[in-house]
Amino acid sequence: MMPDISFKPSYKPVIILGAAAILGVGGLQGYQIVQSQRETSKKPQVSQITTPQINTITALGRLEPQGEVIKLSAPTSSQGYRVEKILVKEGDQVKTGQVIAILDSISPLEAAYQEAKAAVKIAQVNLEKVKQGAKTGEIQAQTAEIARIEAQKQGDENGQKETIARLEAQWQGETTAQRATINRLQAELKNAQVELQRYQQLYRDGAISQSLFDSKNLSVDTITQQLREAKANLQRIDSTGRKQINEAKNALTRIQNTGSKQVTSAKATLDKIAEVRPVDIAAAQAELSRAMAAAKQAKANLDQAYVKSPQDGVIFDIYTHAGEVVSNEGIVEIGQTNQMFAVAEVYQSDISKIRNQQQVKISSVSLPQELQGTVESVGWKVQRQNVINADPSENIDSRVVEVHVKLDQESSNKAAKFTNLQVKAVFLLDK
Repeated sequence: MMPDISFKPSYKPVIILGAAAILGVGGLQGYQIVQSQRETSKKPQVSQITTPQINTITALGRLEPQGEVIKLSAPTSSQGYRVEKILVKEGDQVKTGQVIAILDSISPLEAAYQEAKAAVKIAQVNLEKVKQGAKTGEIQAQTAEIARIEAQKQGDENGQKETIARLEAQWQGETTAQRATINRLQAELKNAQVELQRYQQLYRDGAISQSLFDSKNLSVDTITQQLREAKANLQRIDSTGRKQINEAKNALTRIQNTGSKQVTSAKATLDKIAEVRPVDIAAAQAELSRAMAAAKQAKANLDQAYVKSPQDGVIFDIYTHAGEVVSNEGIVEIGQTNQMFAVAEVYQSDISKIRNQQQVKISSVSLPQELQGTVESVGWKVQRQNVINADPSENIDSRVVEVHVKLDQESSNKAAKFTNLQVKAVFLLDK
């Protein structure tokens, strides 16, 4: 009997395979998770960027003394004059009203002033004379002066009338003589023309030679030319004579007018000195006032020859030296260096952040140390940038506003010798 052999399925391999599959899937997922973590760790960490807060504004500028720099020149009325003396040198401290220079106009102006003062004294004396009244001797002297003027007038008139009569007689004689010459030449010309006609007929008939006929023709031409010259001389004599007579008559008229004016003036003077009237005193007083005003003006003109400083300050530069004509730059340059300012050119985009009394730091490679100051004023207009950075890449056509920074006393003392120095201004903003 054969053994009963039957097949029984075994679940053990299946279980092993399932476990292996589960382990493989789990390992794969774990590997993926690890790889993902590694890749994540390798990625750069992106941090949030924050904009730093701006605490300052920087601008270029220049150093200036208080009130800016003054170029002192001569008055307009003194243009064209030369400087006679320079009384200061560069670096000198000057006071308001101090004489800086003397112009070469001083001599004529001084003479004019002295003359004006003398005129005042004369007017004062005349006023006193009018107030005291005229003396008998003065009246007699003035009467004699009138008689002298009248006699001189009459003599001058008589002399001029004699001159006119002489010129008229001379003119009449010369014109009469010249007319006689013209009449004689006209008669000679008429005879010569008749004789020429007679000889012309003889020449045609062959009775005379060519040369004889030509001589008669030449005689007519010569007399004709002499007649023209005589008529021209008559016209010239007549014109010259009339001109001389007219000039003499005009001179007589001038003599008569001048003499009459002199007599009238002398009589008026006599009337004035013969009686003391309030109006005479007032006139003399007015003349004195006029003379005093002229003297005051002469003194003012003289003062213009002295060029004076309009303020306290320091002489920066001398443009015109002794012996030179005042240049277009003036005579000297003055600045008040006891108080220095920095004029900063702030970009128009930053000007809204600038306030009065704002703290400012000023620096330059030429300064030994940093200067301190505060904002005193902000300009009222936007303009082109004047202080240019040496860097060619910088914008050289920026629009800026000038801000005046007042330096403290210590900084002013350090910056006193650096007018127009280019500086960098750092404005500290409120936090």
